[in-house]
Amino acid sequence: MKDNIQIKKISDLRKARGPLLWINLITLYRTFVFPILVALIFTNQLDVFKWMLIVSFLTDAVDGFLARGYKVNSILGARMDSVGDDLTILAGVLGLVVARPEFLIEHWLVFAIPLFFFFTQLTLALLRYGKASSFHTYLAKGAAILQGFFLCSMFLFEHPVYWLF
Repeated sequence: MKDNIQIKKISDLRKARGPLLWINLITLYRTFVFPILVALIFTNQLDVFKWMLIVSFLTDAVDGFLARGYKVNSILGARMDSVGDDLTILAGVLGLVVARPEFLIEHWLVFAIPLFFFFTQLTLALLRYGKASSFHTYLAKGAAILQGFFLCSMFLFEHPVYWLF
């Protein structure tokens, strides 16, 4: 089923029907839940936080799988997916900063190097294209899956799962 409706902005979702609508709403969930995740972190409700974080990572896997399965895509969906991914990772890292600061202090260099590369590519993309880059490659998806497993494991288990780290 190929949907020909072009979804470029949130208000265009009113025109969407069926799988296109549901897939975009699943993707949008991650953006809407971000402030709730942050509030849960700072109110020390880490049990609820960890399960909502897991749901956020699962919706990332589900929306992509469904979009490919139903052969639907939209400009808005791709943008929302990237924003949702970034916000979910940010929530997980923020949760680590608050809940496991000793782990971050002990392994600061391992976090600093990838963050340096991330912010370097982000800065270059903003300077050159005026917007953040959006990589939807298998390698980027694989890295996101491992990040998700790692971040969730940090809240599920007492000790880090080092092979994910």
